Amino acid sequence: MKCDICGKEGVRTHKVARTYGKGKEILVIENIPVVTCLHCGESYLEAETLHEIDRIKLHSKSFAIKRTVPVADFVAA
Repeated sequence: MKCDICGKEGVRTHKVARTYGKGKEILVIENIPVVTCLHCGESYLEAETLHEIDRIKLHSKSFAIKRTVPVADFVAA
């Protein structure tokens, strides 16, 4: 597969989790495929992935699973 940025062969796909929103309206989406180029070092999401993220965000109440998440406050010393 070719890199969309530099055009060279040799990209890798790995999965990440991203958070959207804030406070009580936060949504975590796991296993998002991110493309990273071994040559230029750029990482990006493909258009199809972005469309799926938008669909998940739009319909999150239908299929999101509620989990408790620990939250810590950063306090400078």
